Amino acid sequence: MNPPKRLRIISGSEALTPTGEQRRQEEEEAAVDVSIIMPVYNASCWLDECLQAILEQDFTGSMELSVFDDASTDDSRKVVEGWRGKLEARGISLLMSHHNSAQPRGVGFAKNKAISQSCGKYLCFQDADDVMLPQRVRLQYEMSLLQPISLIGCRVRRLPEGSTERYTRWINTITQDQLMTQVYTSHGPTVVMPTWFCSRHWFLKVGLFDEGGKGVPEDLLFFYQSLRQGGGLSRVNQCLLVYRYHENAATLSVTEETIWKLRVDFLQERVLSHWETFTIWNAGKQGRKLYRCLSPVHQKKVKAFCDVDENKIQKGFYTYEESKEIPKPKIPIVHYKDASAPFIVCVKLDMTGGVLEENLNSLQLKEGEDYYHFN
Repeated sequence: MNPPKRLRIISGSEALTPTGEQRRQEEEEAAVDVSIIMPVYNASCWLDECLQAILEQDFTGSMELSVFDDASTDDSRKVVEGWRGKLEARGISLLMSHHNSAQPRGVGFAKNKAISQSCGKYLCFQDADDVMLPQRVRLQYEMSLLQPISLIGCRVRRLPEGSTERYTRWINTITQDQLMTQVYTSHGPTVVMPTWFCSRHWFLKVGLFDEGGKGVPEDLLFFYQSLRQGGGLSRVNQCLLVYRYHENAATLSVTEETIWKLRVDFLQERVLSHWETFTIWNAGKQGRKLYRCLSPVHQKKVKAFCDVDENKIQKGFYTYEESKEIPKPKIPIVHYKDASAPFIVCVKLDMTGGVLEENLNSLQLKEGEDYYHFN
C-alpha cells in the first residue's frame, strides 16, 4: 500500500510558482514505470510482429511506447500509427515523432529523441526488427529495481536459427563475472544492446548516445562510459528476446577497425595502466597487431609473446620493425608453459576445440586477475 499523502496549504505566489521539490514530485507522479524506447528506420516489414509482442507483455505496471522515426522512406510511421488504438486499449500510451531531413541521422540520434520525449522511470530498449517475449519487461524491471545503476540484459534466440552461432552462444553462456571480464572481446558489449534495460536516472548520469550516425558504435561507446561511471552489468538468465539477424542491421555498418581501436584504448585504460608487465598470448597476427596498437608506454610493458606453435617459438623473438627506436625492440617468444602472468589472450574463444581453455586452466589462472581475453 502507498502511504497516505500529506496535504499542505499554500497561498500567494507559492501557489502560482511551484518549488523545485514540488515540480520533482509532480514529474514523478506523472511518470510511467517503463518507457519502451524504439528507434525506427524502414522497419515496416517487422513492425506488426514487434508491436504485437509489446501488447502481450505480462507486466502489470504502467508502460508507454516511445517511437522516433529516422527519415524512413517506407510506411513505417503509418504502420505504427495503425497500432495506436490497440496499444492504448491495453493501457500503453504511444509517443511518435520524426524529423523532416531527407537523410537519416543515425541510431544514436533516434534513441536520444525517443528517450527525451518519454517519461518512464525505467527504459526498455527495443529494436523494431526484434520481438520481445511476454515476460521481458516484467523480469528486467524486477531486476532493475534491485540494481538501479546496472545495464540489465537477457538471453536471446537468434533468427534465422543458426545464424551467428558462436556469437549467440557467447551471449547466452558467459557467466555473471564474465559480463565484466570479457568487455574487451571483439563481440562488443557483453550485455548486447537489443536487450538493454536500465533506470532513466542511470542513463542520464552516463550521458546521451553518440549521434555521429552511420558507422559509429553508439552502443559500445555508451557501454564503456557506463563502466567508467561505475555502472554494473547483469542478465536475466532466460530467453526474453528474439534477436533478428539480417543484412540491413545497423551494427553491420560499423567497421572492425573502429571497434578494434575502441577496445585497445579501453584495455589500456582499465587494465594495462595497472600492470607493470604482461605477456601477450599469441605470437601470430592478432597478438602482433595488438602490440603495434599499444601506446609506447604499454609496448615497453610487454615482456614476451607466448604460443603453442613450435615454428613461432623457434624464431625466438618478434622484432618491431615499424619502431623508430634504435636498436628496434625485440620481444621474446616462449611456450605458454614458460611464460608468466598476467596475460592478454589474443586467441579466439570457442575456436580451438577447448585446447585454449584447457591450457589456461592448466596454469590455474583466474580470469579478470591473471588474464583477460582480447580476441
